[in-house]
Amino acid sequence: MVIVGGSFELEPSDRDEFLTSRLDTMHTSRAEPGCIEYTFSADPIDPGRVVLFELWESRDALDAHLGKLRARADPPGRVTPLTSSIIIYDVAGQRQLGG
Repeated sequence: MVIVGGSFELEPSDRDEFLTSRLDTMHTSRAEPGCIEYTFSADPIDPGRVVLFELWESRDALDAHLGKLRARADPPGRVTPLTSSIIIYDVAGQRQLGG
């Protein structure tokens, strides 16, 4: 299992447009083989921050997804973040919280 965690810093006035422009990517990614979760979400405390959370069954599934993303060009006029940080975590195990 692989987790991808990221954050994007934007002008607060651009956050909603940024999130809307990623809806198609979320729908497409969630339909890909091996995708368990794929979400961009607004940080409820910081109006200029968006968080990315992805969960993939395997590194191979994530690599296939990344290949598809690289092949697609961003549409003109799409909001570009001021900064971003995305980290891939390889998961050794999992368990339910509190159980």
